[in-house]
Amino acid sequence: MSTYAIGDLHGCYAEFVALLEKLNFNPTQDTLWLVGDVINRGPGSLECLREAQALGGAVRCVLGNHDFHLLVVARGGGKQKRHDTLSEILAAPDREPMLDWLQGQPLAVYQGNTLMTHAGLLPQWSVEQAVTYSREVEQALAGEQSGRFLTELFGNQPDRWREDLEGMDRLRFIVNAMARMRFINAQGQLDFAAKEGLESAPAGFAPWFQYPRDDDPHLLFGHWAALEGKTPDAKVRVEALDTGCVWGGALTALDLDTGERVSVPSQQQGAR
Repeated sequence: MSTYAIGDLHGCYAEFVALLEKLNFNPTQDTLWLVGDVINRGPGSLECLREAQALGGAVRCVLGNHDFHLLVVARGGGKQKRHDTLSEILAAPDREPMLDWLQGQPLAVYQGNTLMTHAGLLPQWSVEQAVTYSREVEQALAGEQSGRFLTELFGNQPDRWREDLEGMDRLRFIVNAMARMRFINAQGQLDFAAKEGLESAPAGFAPWFQYPRDDDPHLLFGHWAALEGKTPDAKVRVEALDTGCVWGGALTALDLDTGERVSVPSQQQGAR
């Protein structure tokens, strides 16, 4: 009875299957935590989404920015981008059950003292706040106005948290903090321009995990392939799980019980 957390799949289905085989994953006994961005950029987006849904209760998944992008394209009037690999999902006969499943996933999974989000945890938020805010977004995705929510979701403002934020401003910041965050400043302001390694930090900004916290949760995140699974100078207990499979790196699983990492090499040729 093991629990494994796996980094961003990004449609790398062959590697997903190979990693599950290497882990001897048994869905009747083991649990799989998926850190988001199950789909897009890789060649097997449809197969990854189908497999994640088919594993049922053996999977706990959080939404990543690419997962939101699929929902916005499918149900919020959004357009596909040049390098998207979403067309097979959108044309699939079982697209609606798959999209329903994806839309029902949270932004945060919390068990014991371990919190998994796609992009990280804002230092100004407690774990309990993050879970509460995740539920606010879950309710918006499940409500009658979910289409409007998805239509208005994307944007970079507001870029700083205030407890009195309301409506779409509040929900948009929550999604951005948990699904898009990389660099922040000491006041918790988000920067969305820098997406590469630590050397790309804007003046006055640093990776979110280099700011201290008052508590000591075990944090799991993906989203940031340029880190190559490393979190230098981290001031928190953190595991970076996106090791860039879709870019030619590897797909990595973390055994939450032992702390051991298991990887399989990418079969991609640096997809873009």
